[in-house]
Amino acid sequence: MPAERKPMRYAHPDGYTGVCFDESGRFMVTGGSDGDIRIWESLDDDDPKSINVGEKIYSLALRNGMLVTTVSNNIVQVHSFPEGLPDGILTRFTAEVNHIVFNTSATSVAAGSSDFMVKIIETKDNSQQKTIRGHEGPILSVAFDPKDLFLASSSCDGAVCVWKIADQTRVASWPLLTKFNEVNRATSICRLEWQPKIGKLLAVPVEKVVKLFERDTWENTDNLSDESIMMPLNVVSWSPCGGYVAAGSIDGSVVVWNVQTRKCIERFQHEKSYRICALAWHPSKDSIAYTDAEGNLGLHEGVLASAGSKEQASHSNAATFDDLFDEEDNDLLTKGMNLSPPSPMRQPLVDDDDDDDGDDDNVVAIVNRSRHNRAIEDDNSNDIGSSTQLEKMDNDDDDDDDNARTTVAQTAPTVVGYSGPVPTPQQKPFQPCSTPCYLQHRFMVWNSIGIIRCYSDEQDNAIDVEFHDTSVHHAMHLSNVLNHTMADLSHEAVLLACVKTDEVPSTLQCIHFNSRDANKEWLVDMPNNENIEAICLGQGWAAVSTNAQIVRIFSIGGVQKELFSLMGPVVAMSGHGEQLLISYHRGTGFDGDQCLGVQIMELGRRKRQILQGTSLPLTRKSYLMWQGFSAEGTPVFADSEGIIQMLNRSLGSTWIPILNTRDHCKGKSDYYWVVGIHENPQQLRCIPCKGSRFPPTLPRPTVTILPLKLPYCQTSSEKGQMEEQYWRSVLFHNHFDYLAENGYEFDETAKHQALKEQQELLMKLFALSCKAEREFRCEELTEFMTQNVLNLAIKYASRSKHLTLAQRLSNLAQEKATALLTVQDEDDFQADPKASYRSTVTKWSSHVQPPAQNSIEKEEGSEEDVQNNAEGDGNNELDPEETVLAKRRLNPFSKNLGPVERIIPKSVTLTNSMLARANPFKVTSGGISPALVGNHARNTNILDSMAKINKKASSTNSQSASNEKSLLLKPLVSKPKAKQTQATLFQPAISKFSSKTVEEKAIEAPSIQSIIPDNNNTENKKPKKTGFQLWLEESREDIVAESPGLSEEEIIKEGMNRFRVLSTEERKAWTEKAKRSGSIDNMPDAEDAQKRKRVEELHEDNLESKDENSEEPGSLAKKQKQQHVSTNSRLAAFAFKKE
Repeated sequence: MPAERKPMRYAHPDGYTGVCFDESGRFMVTGGSDGDIRIWESLDDDDPKSINVGEKIYSLALRNGMLVTTVSNNIVQVHSFPEGLPDGILTRFTAEVNHIVFNTSATSVAAGSSDFMVKIIETKDNSQQKTIRGHEGPILSVAFDPKDLFLASSSCDGAVCVWKIADQTRVASWPLLTKFNEVNRATSICRLEWQPKIGKLLAVPVEKVVKLFERDTWENTDNLSDESIMMPLNVVSWSPCGGYVAAGSIDGSVVVWNVQTRKCIERFQHEKSYRICALAWHPSKDSIAYTDAEGNLGLHEGVLASAGSKEQASHSNAATFDDLFDEEDNDLLTKGMNLSPPSPMRQPLVDDDDDDDGDDDNVVAIVNRSRHNRAIEDDNSNDIGSSTQLEKMDNDDDDDDDNARTTVAQTAPTVVGYSGPVPTPQQKPFQPCSTPCYLQHRFMVWNSIGIIRCYSDEQDNAIDVEFHDTSVHHAMHLSNVLNHTMADLSHEAVLLACVKTDEVPSTLQCIHFNSRDANKEWLVDMPNNENIEAICLGQGWAAVSTNAQIVRIFSIGGVQKELFSLMGPVVAMSGHGEQLLISYHRGTGFDGDQCLGVQIMELGRRKRQILQGTSLPLTRKSYLMWQGFSAEGTPVFADSEGIIQMLNRSLGSTWIPILNTRDHCKGKSDYYWVVGIHENPQQLRCIPCKGSRFPPTLPRPTVTILPLKLPYCQTSSEKGQMEEQYWRSVLFHNHFDYLAENGYEFDETAKHQALKEQQELLMKLFALSCKAEREFRCEELTEFMTQNVLNLAIKYASRSKHLTLAQRLSNLAQEKATALLTVQDEDDFQADPKASYRSTVTKWSSHVQPPAQNSIEKEEGSEEDVQNNAEGDGNNELDPEETVLAKRRLNPFSKNLGPVERIIPKSVTLTNSMLARANPFKVTSGGISPALVGNHARNTNILDSMAKINKKASSTNSQSASNEKSLLLKPLVSKPKAKQTQATLFQPAISKFSSKTVEEKAIEAPSIQSIIPDNNNTENKKPKKTGFQLWLEESREDIVAESPGLSEEEIIKEGMNRFRVLSTEERKAWTEKAKRSGSIDNMPDAEDAQKRKRVEELHEDNLESKDENSEEPGSLAKKQKQQHVSTNSRLAAFAFKKE
C-alpha cells in the first residue's frame, strides 16, 4: 500500500513547534510558541486537551507519565501526563533552553541551553545534576546514548561532540556545522539522535546528508542522501525498531531510508514547503508525525508499507479488526464527528501476549494494513484477518501444525483479499448548534434566541441560559442535577433532556417561562426501555425522539399529543413555528458515505406531511454537521465538507447548495460553526474555528457573517454573475409565497422590491444578449419578464436595430397579455359569478329610462365613484401577474364596475347626430351593436362605459374638457365612421398641435354629447383630476417621444402600464397632488371664468343655429337646453358681449 499523507492542521501559532507520542501511541503531544501543550487523540481530534505551561515553549519530552517542557523563563519544569498538573521545576538556566530529552529509562533528563551549557538532571532528585561545559556557542540539540554511557550534542560553534556522562569528558568532536552566534540565525537546528536499543550508530544531519557515526570507533561509516533533498536537513529521527531513519529539511522535504540497505524507501514534500521542526515515529505503527515552523501538525501513515520485509508481517499482532476498514472510515470514529463507536465484533481478535524476547532489534513493531493489501506475505505467519480463521485454528490445536498452516495458507487469501465496499459506521445522534457532550464546558445550544452553556466539573455542575433579547426573558442559572446533555431554546420555553442511567430514567424537562400560572416547569420520564436521543421546540409544541425510533409530541404545557414511528435511527431534529424537521438513517452507507433520510411535517391545526423518505444529499464521504431552519422558515442543513444546502419548494422540494464555507477558510484545519441563516438579507451567521470544528466557551467566540452564493458556472464573467444573482434572488424570496399560502404576515414592500431587482437583472441580461447578437437567448429571457419589462425589452430591441426580434417579442407580449386577461376574467367570475351580468353594457341598456327626479343625485354619486376608483389607482400595487392578490383587492382597471355602469342619464332621444362619434373603449360581452362591429376589438379599460356630459355640444372637445361643469356617466352607442378623432377623458393633456387638429375635425363633425342642466348650481365646479391624469399630462411628451406612432388609445394604455410600475409612495404623491389641484381649481364665483364660459356658450349657440335646418331633432334638443340658462348667466354674457 502506498504511504498516505493526511492534510495538515493548525496546532499552534507560527514558531518552533515540537511533537512526540506517548509510550502507548494513543496520544500525540505538541507544544508551540503560544505556551500551550495540546494532547491529540488523533489528527482529526477537533477538541484536543490544552495545558498552558508558560509564555513560550522551546522544547518538550514525554516519558513514563512525565511531561517535561522548557519555557521562556529559562526553566525546565515537569507536568503530570495526561492530567497536566504541575509537578515541580527540575532546573534553571541563565538563557533559553533549546532542547531537552529523556534517557531510555526516564530516570534522567538532558537539557542544552543558549548559555553554552548542557545539564543532566535526575528526575527523582533534581539536586543530582551534572553540567557539561566545553562548547563555545549556544547548544542546538542533545541526545542520550541508549545505554546511558554517552551524550551527544551539537552547537552553534559548528561542532558535534560526544561526551562521557560519568566524568563529563569529551570523547569525540567533529566540526560539521556552520558557525552562528544565535540559535534563531542557524541554518539548521541539527537534531541528532542515537540508534534505539543498541546505540550502535549516531545520526547527524549535516547539510543535505545524514552522517552515520559508529559507536566506539567514532568514525563516519556511511552517509544517507537522496536526490530529492534540495536544502539542508534540519532534524532526524530513528524508527522504534532502529532499522529506519527519517529526516526533514528546511524546505519541507521528508525522506526515509532503510539503514541496512542504505536506500530511500519513502519521500514526501510539505504542502507549502515550510521548515520541518520536529519528527516523531509512532511507537507501534509505521506512522510519522511532523510539525513545521508555522505551527501546523501533520501525519504520514504507511511509511514502511513499501519496504516489503518479512519482519513487518511477523509483528502484526497489534492489529485489530478495525484495520479491515480504510483510514477514511477510521477517521469517522473520532469523537468530534459524533459517530458511533466500533461494534463489539470489531475488537482485537488476539491479545498482545505473543512471545517477544526483545532480542531482535531490527523488527518493525507494526504494519499498517489496508483492505487493498491483505495478502499474507509469509506462509508461516499467524496473522489472520478473519475471526472465522481464528476459530478454525483454535479448534485444530490438537492437529498437526503443518496441516493447520496449510489450511490457513489456502483459505486466508480468499477472505482477507475482499475488496468490495466497506460499510460506514452510522453517525451518532446530535443536537444542532451544540458542542460535543464529553467537554466539561460546552454549548448545549446557540441559536437566534439565545445561548445555553453547561459547566460540569468537580466544583460545579450547572446550566446558564442567556437570551440575546432580554425583553424575552432574563438570564437563568439552573442546577444540572439530572446531568442534562441535550437542550433547545425558543421564545416560549427551555427544553432539557438527560440520558438514561442506572439510577435515573431518561427524563424530559421543560421550563415554560411564558406560562400564565405559577407552575412553569414540568418533567416527563420516558419508558424504561427508551432513551432520549434528540429534542426540539416549536411554536406551542415540543418533540422528543428516542432510541426506540419513536417521536413523541408534547404541548408546551406538558400535554402528551401525537406520537409516530421513524423509518430509522434518528440523527437530529429541528423545529420552527409549525414545522418539524427530522433526519434519520435510511440504511447503511458504504465507503465513507452516510445514508440519511429527511422527514418534514407541519404540526399546526392542519397536520400534514411535507417530505417523507427523501434522501438527504450529503457530500461524498461526509456526515451531517448542522440542520435547522432559516429565519424565514426554510429547511437548511450543513455537512462536514462545509456545504450549506437549502430546500427549494418551487422546484419540487429539492435541495440546492447555497454556500461552500471552505471557500472562506484560510487553512485546511479551519472550519465554520453554523449558528443560523437568513434569507433576507442573504447571509449565514457562523463562528470561525481555528484548528477545530467547534468553538470554545471561553473566551466568548465572535459571530461572523458570510454571504450566500449559488455554485453557478462562470461567475467570473458578467453574464454568470447576473445569472447567479437572479436565481439567488428568486430562491431566497420563495418564502413569500409559502408565508402567503399559510396565512402568515410578510412585508409586501420587500417582495415588490425583490421583484423589481429580478426584473432589472433580466433587463441587463437581455441587453447583454442583444449586444452579443444572441436573439434566441433574448426570447428565452422574456419568459421570466413581466408585461411592463417586456415592453421595455421590445423598445430596447427596436432602438438597437434588432427589428425582427422586436416584432417577435411584440407578438409574445400580445399573447401574454391575452392570457393574463383571460386568467383575470376567470378569477373575477369565480369571485363573483353575477358580476358579469350586472356590469355588462349592451344595446338594450341604452334605452332604459330612469326616474327624472333622481338623475342629478345619481350623476353626482356616479362622479364620486369614478373619481374614487380613478384615485384608487394611486394606492394600488397590483401587478398583472399577481393573480392571488388580485382576488383580494379591487382592480381599478377591471371592466366589472357594475354600480358605476348602471347609472343611466335622463331620457334622451337618439338621433343620427348622436351616433356620429364612436367610443374606442367600448367592450360588450352580450349582444354587440351593429354600429360597433368595426371597433369592438379594442382593449378593455375603465373608460369603456363612461362618457362626459357637457352643458352644450362643443366642437372643441379637447378644450372643453377643462371647462365642463358636471360629469355624467353614460353608455355610448355610435355608428362606424372612417377616420374619426377619439375624445377621451384624458384629452386636455394633448399637445397644442394635436389639439388644433382635433378642434378642426370636431367642427366638421358636431358632437353628440347631451347637456343636462344642474339645478343645484354645479356649473361652477370643475371635474377633479386623478393622480393618473396629472401624471399622464406630464409624461405624455415622453411617451410620444419614445413611440411617435402611437394612437391616443395606445398612449393611454402605455401610460397605464407605466403608472402601475411606479412605487406606492409615488402613486400616493400623485394622488395627493391631484386632490390639492382639484380643491384649488374648484374655487366658486370666479368672475373671469364665468366670462370665458359665456363666450364659449355663445360660440356654441352660433354653431347650433347653423345646423338648425339640417338637423331638426338636434335643434329641438338645443331649444330645450337653452330654456335652462339662468338670468345671471344671460346678463353676464350680455355685458361681456358689449365689451
